[in-house]
Amino acid sequence: MQKLGPATPIQCHAWSSNRKSLAISHNNNSVEVWEDGSTGWALSERLEQHDLRVNDIDWAPNTNRIVTCSADRNAYVWVKGSDGKWKHTLVLLRINRAATCVRWSPNENKFAVGSGARILSICYFDSENDWWIAKHIRKPIRSTITTVDWHPNNILLAAGSTDFKVRVFSTYIKEIEPKPSATEWGAKMPFANLMAEFSNSPTGGGWIHGVSFNTEGTRLAWVGHDSSIAVADAPSGMVMMKLKTSLLPMLTLTWITPNKILGAGHDCVPILFHVDTAGKLSFGGKLESEEAVAVENAASASAMNMFRNKDRVGQELLDSRLSSTHQNQICSLRIIAGSKQGASVISTTAGDGNLVIWNLDNLDDKFKDLNL
Repeated sequence: MQKLGPATPIQCHAWSSNRKSLAISHNNNSVEVWEDGSTGWALSERLEQHDLRVNDIDWAPNTNRIVTCSADRNAYVWVKGSDGKWKHTLVLLRINRAATCVRWSPNENKFAVGSGARILSICYFDSENDWWIAKHIRKPIRSTITTVDWHPNNILLAAGSTDFKVRVFSTYIKEIEPKPSATEWGAKMPFANLMAEFSNSPTGGGWIHGVSFNTEGTRLAWVGHDSSIAVADAPSGMVMMKLKTSLLPMLTLTWITPNKILGAGHDCVPILFHVDTAGKLSFGGKLESEEAVAVENAASASAMNMFRNKDRVGQELLDSRLSSTHQNQICSLRIIAGSKQGASVISTTAGDGNLVIWNLDNLDDKFKDLNL
């Protein structure tokens, strides 16, 4: 895999609704907007308003709006004007710790921001004052919120945190939306109502890195730092199935069909899991092999000779490289073509500074690397 210039980790990325534009952040305080033109992908604009590292980005599913959140405790909504320039609006989060994750709701009338302040900020537009304001969910959150995902009904929100808990809250805001109907997660949905809570700690535990509702919103999956993946099934009485793997911890996941989940993280390659009708989890395999290989044939050399030669010529004789496409942990995963009902193309970004597109129709194909 060829790289252009030094590898700078890509912390997060998000696609526009038509998949012709892409927003990424290289582990710093700016966001790059790339566009697919007649000559290929090109950097169109750099969004620079945050003071500290951008922790997450999300592009509205149907409109040309981007929301970003940062370690500087702020979030901004970016809108592309008729002149082609991006203009930002500050969101009044009212938090005193870093903003860690952000996601637009399916209807785009609000978005959720997690933070290190043990607060979930549900943000919506106040047309009277022409700004974005936030309502807070505090209880019973006891630690940093690391990940969020929306239920398809636009009301329920799943949040994972470093207290080993996954929680489902109601975010119903009567000022901007009609009263919601009952779901498998419950019928009473006043704002901030805790609909369900799951612990990731019974078999060792680990803080939560990623959560994902399935396309119907009946099941919730998550991955933890204890190298586990779990699924809770609401119609079955909130039954939880957890699979402890021998893999390295996964940092992100998404449903790609009603019975398949794709996760990724420190193993540097997307990993497939199957969920049967009873909710039982099973390992499906990795999308590619990623065993470490030696660039030079030094396996037979003794450790003493290797260090002697290194001292003599001033260089390493053993240069290990993973045989996987990514050479560092995968930080984010997005669906490009399809949906959680049936995804055919996904993208991943990683600590190696690369964004890779994976074709799920034929997993044996070589995958295209954008080298952004």
